[in-house]
Amino acid sequence: MFGDAGYVGAEKPVPPKRGRRWWIAAKRSTIKSIEDTKLRAIMEELEYAKASTRAIEEPPSRLVKRQFGHVKARYRELAKNGAQVTRLFALVNLWMARRYLLATAG
Repeated sequence: MFGDAGYVGAEKPVPPKRGRRWWIAAKRSTIKSIEDTKLRAIMEELEYAKASTRAIEEPPSRLVKRQFGHVKARYRELAKNGAQVTRLFALVNLWMARRYLLATAG
């Protein structure tokens, strides 16, 4: 799973289940405190990869929450919840491509 500074310490109280792993961004001070330059370079590349993944994932999630109002999960069947989220992300794809769709239409 991916996270940022808001998830620091998330794996301590409850360990991940079924092979899942928390991909929590390290604090900048932790990276700067590494004295071995090769290890620090590897850690910086890893943190860059985490940030790149978050940058791809966060804008559609924000649109689902803000534009379409899906801020709370309702307690329904799992199939209905999954269908609703799938439908919302399909709408997000259309919302993000609306400029291109409107330009080609007229």
